[in-house]
Amino acid sequence: MSAPPKFRPGVKFRFDETRQAWILLAPEKLFLPDAIAVEILKRVDGRRSSGEIVEELAAAFQAPRDVIERDVTALLGDLAAKGTIAL
Repeated sequence: MSAPPKFRPGVKFRFDETRQAWILLAPEKLFLPDAIAVEILKRVDGRRSSGEIVEELAAAFQAPRDVIERDVTALLGDLAAKGTIAL
């Protein structure tokens, strides 16, 4: 993944007060990301590369970089396939 990941137009990631949970809204779609996905998605801003996101998460959670990288790559790839993230 070379370009910084970013949300596609019309996609919103926000905290939903009613559900008391983070949600990813896309046209005709609603995703309820788990805690790991939320930490990744909070860092998707169109400026940070996936590598920078991995580094931040590895440092923040004192976790092995390779484990974090697998999670980030899998999540972003899955969401790109679903049309919510541009890579």
